[in-house]
Amino acid sequence: MIRRIGLVLTGAAFGAATMIAVADPYALLPMQANAASSDTYRQLNLFGDVFERVRGDYVEEPDEKALIASAINGMLASLDPHSSYMPPDDFRDMQVQTRGEFGGLGIEVTMEGDFIKVVTPIDDTPAFDAGVLAGDLITRLDGEEVAGLTLAEAVEKMRGPVNTDIVITVRREGVEDPIDITITRDIVRIQSVKWEKEGDDVGYIRISQFNERTFEGLRKALSEMSGDAIKGYVIDLRNNPGGLLDQAISVSDAFLDRGEIVSTRGREDNETQRYAARPGDLTDGKPVIVLINGGSASASEIVAGALQDHRRATIIGSQSFGKGSVQTIIPLGSNGAIRLTTARYYTPSGRSIQARGIDPDLEVIQPLPEELQGKVEARGEASLRGHLVSEDGADEERSGSFAYVPRDQGDDQQLQYALELLRGIKVNKVFPPDPNAGVPN
Repeated sequence: MIRRIGLVLTGAAFGAATMIAVADPYALLPMQANAASSDTYRQLNLFGDVFERVRGDYVEEPDEKALIASAINGMLASLDPHSSYMPPDDFRDMQVQTRGEFGGLGIEVTMEGDFIKVVTPIDDTPAFDAGVLAGDLITRLDGEEVAGLTLAEAVEKMRGPVNTDIVITVRREGVEDPIDITITRDIVRIQSVKWEKEGDDVGYIRISQFNERTFEGLRKALSEMSGDAIKGYVIDLRNNPGGLLDQAISVSDAFLDRGEIVSTRGREDNETQRYAARPGDLTDGKPVIVLINGGSASASEIVAGALQDHRRATIIGSQSFGKGSVQTIIPLGSNGAIRLTTARYYTPSGRSIQARGIDPDLEVIQPLPEELQGKVEARGEASLRGHLVSEDGADEERSGSFAYVPRDQGDDQQLQYALELLRGIKVNKVFPPDPNAGVPN
């Protein structure tokens, strides 16, 4: 019997940057395994025979745990790109990201050659307070050379119990000698929602992922930016790879008074679940524009699809990634967990966006800078090997677009177009949308 399983919506490229999360509260889904046939048991015996041959005869003594983990992962990976085995360490990392907080330093990092480069220190975190700067190259951790460590190994060393110290050695541009910085670890909270007023009349809200803190962040943003002077809101979901199903539902609900938000349908008819909005629009009905691009996946597409179908928001940008499936995290005790695709999701009008994505109401293509032209390509779910085909089985599956967002908002054509629509500088028939043209409530 499978215990305590949670719905997961993962995003565009898990291996690179995507968040994995377990929904809260946990939901028990009725899952019945069909009795295995005698042929299945023969195949399992074959696996045992091969395992014993490798264990006994391979030229070097193999790591038996690694062999089994690879076999399990190979089985799951043969299903679709989003099913996989998570060893205990990976499962713990997933849980950390789900909670949106962990004991650590508070820096975003990447690899640069043999060193760890600080992308940015997060405001009001131990690293920020200790004086770590963007661009610093971390060369040592507690005196140990960083060279030779993977990014994941370095991050693991920087995380740790609250109130413990770590000394990082950095090389800083313009400073000749290395700098030793002592940092006391503390609780670091991942801020998945950031906001600011554009001028005095537009509220801009950036949602970077859907973790357990996302809806509370959105509610705080709307509360702080409410007022008669606000003409409307821009909800930026670009490059948001997804996350928790319940948070995507709550974020959608914040802008809706009624009607279905999303439905999920598994292999059996009795596994269908529908999620509906509750009364109460936190924006008091003010105009909303949602920005999407090729990096907007899964949970992001649920929000965009719900608001688009209900004609509650105008969707601007480029085609989204097209991941229309739901994963379930199934814990395996001390052996980690498996992530298994268990359902497809559908927008309120009944659309499956699997391998197709969300088409914006108003396509605005963000030009790539010269240094990126010809070096990056538009990728979507349909480009992933082994992806679930679109529901109608169409041969011309397509999804995705470029996932580039300029750092300088002045160069951000998608955002600027949204601001001009909200301010009445530009006029387009798709804005504001006609709520009477949406799906029936």
